[in-house]
Amino acid sequence: MSEPVSPTENEPLPEEEASEPPRREPVFNLPPVVLAVIGICVAVHLVRVYLLTDDQDFALLVRAAFVPIRYSGRYDLDFYAFSSPFTYAFLHGGVAHLLINMIWLAAFGSPLANRFGTLRFALFFAVTSLASVALFWALHPLGEVPLVGASGAISGMMGAAARYGFRVDRSSGRAAFAGEPLPIAAVLRSRGVMTFLGVWMVINLATGLLGFAPGIEGQIAWEAHIGGFVAGFFGLRFFDHPLAAT
Repeated sequence: MSEPVSPTENEPLPEEEASEPPRREPVFNLPPVVLAVIGICVAVHLVRVYLLTDDQDFALLVRAAFVPIRYSGRYDLDFYAFSSPFTYAFLHGGVAHLLINMIWLAAFGSPLANRFGTLRFALFFAVTSLASVALFWALHPLGEVPLVGASGAISGMMGAAARYGFRVDRSSGRAAFAGEPLPIAAVLRSRGVMTFLGVWMVINLATGLLGFAPGIEGQIAWEAHIGGFVAGFFGLRFFDHPLAAT
C-alpha cells in the first residue's frame, strides 16, 4: 500500500483545493443574545428620538425608567414599579451614552454569553441590572431623577470577566472566557486584574462625582455601576456554565 504524498512546490494543487476560496472571519461575530440586547436598545432609542413627542417620551420615562422615590412609600406600587428595575437598562440618555454602552456590551458580553449560553446570560443581565438599581436606591431612596442605561449590567459583566482573569479561549471559533473562575484570593494577587479594577474604579468615581463624560447629559450613576459590578463579581458561580465554551 502506498502512502499519500504531499504535493511539492512543482506539482499543481488538486482542482477542488485550488478553487476553494480562503475562509474569512465574519465582521460581526456576536452571540445572538448580545445582538438582541443591542438591537432592542438601539430600536428603543430611535423610537424615542424620531417617533415620540416630548410628552410621550416623558410618559415612557415615568413608566420604564427607574425612579427611586417611587419606592419611598409615598406612591402606590403598580405594574411599572416592578418592571422598571429591568426595563430601565434598555433606555439611554443620548447617542453617546448608547454608543459607549453598546461597545462595552459587545466587548465584555460576547465572551460571557458564549460561556454562559443564552438563558443564563439573559438571567445574568437581569440580575445585575436589578443589583445596580438596588444599590442606587439604597443610597438615594428619595431620588426623583430617572435612572437609565445598561451600564450597570455591563459593569456586572466586567466583574465576571475579572473572575476569569480576562482569559479568553478562541479555539472553537467563538471567543469565550476560559477556565474555572478564579478564587477571590487569586484575583487579589493578580497584578493585571487589580490594575484593571483600580482604573475602572477611579474612572467611575471621577465621572460620577465630577461629571465629565463627553456627550452624555446628566450625572453618571457610579453607584449603579458598583452595584452591578459587585453582583457580577461575587455572583458569577450561580450562572457559570463551563460546557458552553466547548
